[in-house]
Amino acid sequence: MRAYIISADSMAAALRRLISGGRVVCRTCWQRSLSTGRGLIPRPRPFALLLGTGGGYLGYQHYKKKFQQDEETSPHLATPTQVALYRSFPTRFLSRAWGRLNEMNLPTWLRKPIYSLYIWTFGVNMQEAAVEDLHHYRNLGEFFRRRLKPAVRPVCAASHLTSPADGKILHFGRVKNSEVEQVKGVTYSLEHFLGPQSMEQLDSSSSFRDVLLSSPDSDLFHVVVYLAPGDYHCFHSPADWKVELRRHFPGSLMSVNPGVARWVKELFCLNERVVLSGQWQHGFFSLTAVGATNVGSIRLYFDQELQTNAPRYRKGSFYDRSYVATGNQVLQRTSEGGVALQKARTANQSGRRPRRPLRTEGSNLQRHKKAIM
Repeated sequence: MRAYIISADSMAAALRRLISGGRVVCRTCWQRSLSTGRGLIPRPRPFALLLGTGGGYLGYQHYKKKFQQDEETSPHLATPTQVALYRSFPTRFLSRAWGRLNEMNLPTWLRKPIYSLYIWTFGVNMQEAAVEDLHHYRNLGEFFRRRLKPAVRPVCAASHLTSPADGKILHFGRVKNSEVEQVKGVTYSLEHFLGPQSMEQLDSSSSFRDVLLSSPDSDLFHVVVYLAPGDYHCFHSPADWKVELRRHFPGSLMSVNPGVARWVKELFCLNERVVLSGQWQHGFFSLTAVGATNVGSIRLYFDQELQTNAPRYRKGSFYDRSYVATGNQVLQRTSEGGVALQKARTANQSGRRPRRPLRTEGSNLQRHKKAIM
């Protein structure tokens, strides 16, 4: 065993060398540093900053690659306990707080740095925006709902059906056994998602899918559209159809990104959503907007009475509004009743004349939406 004897003077000298980066400083300079605080704050190290940011970027790429590999494997569903724990998080309160923060106007000098960080993080293509000047957007909400240039998303005039949103199609196909796939391998109940139908239909012995079909020769299809944080976040009418019923389901506001959708079964049935149901030329038609974390506000420009993400709600409840009985003064009303919506002719237009689109509002960090037809 070895023993080392260190005197007080040698210990103080070693401490001064350690703090000063190995340089020898005089006792007077050391006392001045203690009195003023200067010299104790470490200088920024460019190499360390580059190493840290580079490591963070490599970590993000590793996570992204791992997530893509997980998509190719079979999903691992969360247990009921895990889902209940997730739903206990105050995401509704946080979404309301974030929504208020988004509507606060930013100083002109702060807008470009904030929006540039958002653009860099989520890969926003501002060349597609109708207004590319970042100083034009007074707050994060306006930037989040920015419009697109009419020519960047040409809509086929000959098609009877187009995408309701500028997002990524997660899944589409035929509805089988009244079940719909939210992502590959994970399904949810169509009846649970849309809610019960009329009493006459409930008395039928047919399946829920067959009840919705107007003819035995018809079939029912669905498509799920996912909007990433950097996407254009208004949604439009995907076809010429008549909305007869609006049904609002209060609920949770869990994230709806593909990773969570593969983890939580019936995620879209648990989250808050607004279901529009009606008829088009081939029979039943429905468009649903699903809320998410920091995306609790869903607005329909032809229905100003709709209020989502209220502070209090009753679990398992839903609220209906029939357009057949009330009609609407903003959009056309057919002779049979209901609100007539027309397929968007451009990326920012729904109908024959310019009209504001249906939209969702809320977060910039977890801004997502789903649509099912």
